[in-house]
Amino acid sequence: MIQAIGLTSNPRKELPPAVDDVSFEAHAGRVTALLGAPGAGKTTALGLMLELERGRGVTHFRGRPLHRIPHPSHEVGVLLGDVPGHPARTVRGHLRMLSAAAGVPVRRADEVLEAVGLVSLRDERLGTLSRGMDRRLGLACALLPDPHTLVLDEPARGLSIGESRWLYGMLRTYAAQGGTVLCTTADPKEAARIADRVVTLERGRLVADQEAADFSRTRLRPRVAVRSPHAARLSSLLAQEARAAQRSVEVAREGGNRLRVYGSTCADVGEIAFRHGIVVHQLADEVGDMGPGAGASEPPAADGDAAEHPAAGPRQDSAAPPRQARPAAPPHPGAPAGEGSPAPGEAAAEQTGPAPGRRSRRRARTRDADAALPPPISVRPASRPLRPLRYEIRRATGVGTVFLVGAVVLAVSALTAVLLARVGHTPQPRLLAAWPAEFPLPPAALGAGLLGALAFGDEFRHPALAADRGTVPRRLGLLTAKLLVSSALALVLAVLTVGCDAELLYLVYGREVVAVPADWLSLSAGWLGLVMGCACAGVLAAGVFRSTTAGLAVVVAVPLLVVPLVHEMTEGTPVRTPAALSSRLRDGLPLRWPFGGEHHLEAALRLIAQPVGGALALSLAALLCAYLCTGLRSRVR
Repeated sequence: MIQAIGLTSNPRKELPPAVDDVSFEAHAGRVTALLGAPGAGKTTALGLMLELERGRGVTHFRGRPLHRIPHPSHEVGVLLGDVPGHPARTVRGHLRMLSAAAGVPVRRADEVLEAVGLVSLRDERLGTLSRGMDRRLGLACALLPDPHTLVLDEPARGLSIGESRWLYGMLRTYAAQGGTVLCTTADPKEAARIADRVVTLERGRLVADQEAADFSRTRLRPRVAVRSPHAARLSSLLAQEARAAQRSVEVAREGGNRLRVYGSTCADVGEIAFRHGIVVHQLADEVGDMGPGAGASEPPAADGDAAEHPAAGPRQDSAAPPRQARPAAPPHPGAPAGEGSPAPGEAAAEQTGPAPGRRSRRRARTRDADAALPPPISVRPASRPLRPLRYEIRRATGVGTVFLVGAVVLAVSALTAVLLARVGHTPQPRLLAAWPAEFPLPPAALGAGLLGALAFGDEFRHPALAADRGTVPRRLGLLTAKLLVSSALALVLAVLTVGCDAELLYLVYGREVVAVPADWLSLSAGWLGLVMGCACAGVLAAGVFRSTTAGLAVVVAVPLLVVPLVHEMTEGTPVRTPAALSSRLRDGLPLRWPFGGEHHLEAALRLIAQPVGGALALSLAALLCAYLCTGLRSRVR
């Protein structure tokens, strides 16, 4: 079950908080609707529950807050708005990527696709899906880790009647198997039709928390609004007249001089008031359509004084669907004992339901929906089910961005190398790298930095990865996987760039231009270190600043700003050069370095001692510290 306690968002500028002290419960085996007009605070309340927004209060999912659950995606399935993902990614590729993120077998993607009816569209791109298909894909993403709880923000918004009926049928079946379902809606009639319990918000505050039958009886029925200085006496007289006429009339006191009369008309109430000499200041018909301000003056039925005829119960409104006991179903995996059983009052409610034939047809449809749900999965017990390296490889190769950037970099580098060779006066190392002296970085380094900055893209928006750690997931395993994959892509890009440039220069100008230099080993190490360092800087900067543009800007800022700063700090300083480092290491240690290790260490220090190498190493260290600090700060919050 879900227990939301004291949810309060941070106050806004000169405005009250969007959500103010909201507390409610959503029980397992039932569908709970969070009802409110647009702007009532429904989405903000879900963000506070999922720890995606800052505020006060706590939400327990089966007794634990979300940040205390080892596998949040296995406990809570989330659908907030449209499905976030790259428009060029395929439906099946998107689900396979999320399967690695959730640590579930890859076959789970095909199972949920079959359950939501998207098998025929598994090779379609996300950008080409219709609204209804996007909703189905969002439900598939929420069902992928087989969670116990579903939290959905207006899942049927923009859908047709048939698609909405299918969606809510899936949610009803999921709840019937012992799961907890919480969804938001702005339509009161829809809430009464799909939910077992309705929680009403008005201007960020809780105004009602009722069973669906009580909600239909007190908020969807036509009523008469009465305001009189003798409200208590008028209420008593209306009850007496109802008993005398054997009619079902309910009078709800709202405090002060206001009444709400159900089961009567303005003419009857006015005639009774006139006969007994009672002054009436307001007498108007109302319909419980939950319009603007309707919830602020409508307390739950249990809070008001009701006067009903003893022999006749309250009139059942036609808008309230008959409640029937759900068929017995095995409890959801991981659900506590007893949570999958129906509510105590549902067995009695079945007697007032539809005819037996209609009940049997509905039960048959429910069994069909049960068969459509994806089968439960068993997760191998582990401290962290996330498979970051597999996820990152599928994320990077699932769209054509990597290949497009690589092709553009190779084309620009080859063209630049040919032009530099034609102009002349360019050293051979810069010629092979297509690096003009006027440019701060070669095209390959800029392309590697762009690929690194694009590494943090889906995680900014996708709740499956961000539900437990705020907007950007601060997992060191995920960061390590992104650094490894980005470095590997940068390494491949660096090798291909030099190879393509050398081959094209050989074809155009001959063998003399592409002769192997004597110090090719140190030049190759410096070239690979530059390209891979730019890729890592892009990854870290995008993770710290939560922006791809900022990540690429940091990569360009290293040679433009950091290199001159480092050069100015070290210029004129009486510091020993590492020229005699090998002899000092050989003399200072009693053991000899194997395989001439002091020479390799000397070469590495020479690379770092260069302005570009030192600035890049300093930038990487600063970005890594910033990433770790922001991760620790988000955990503390």
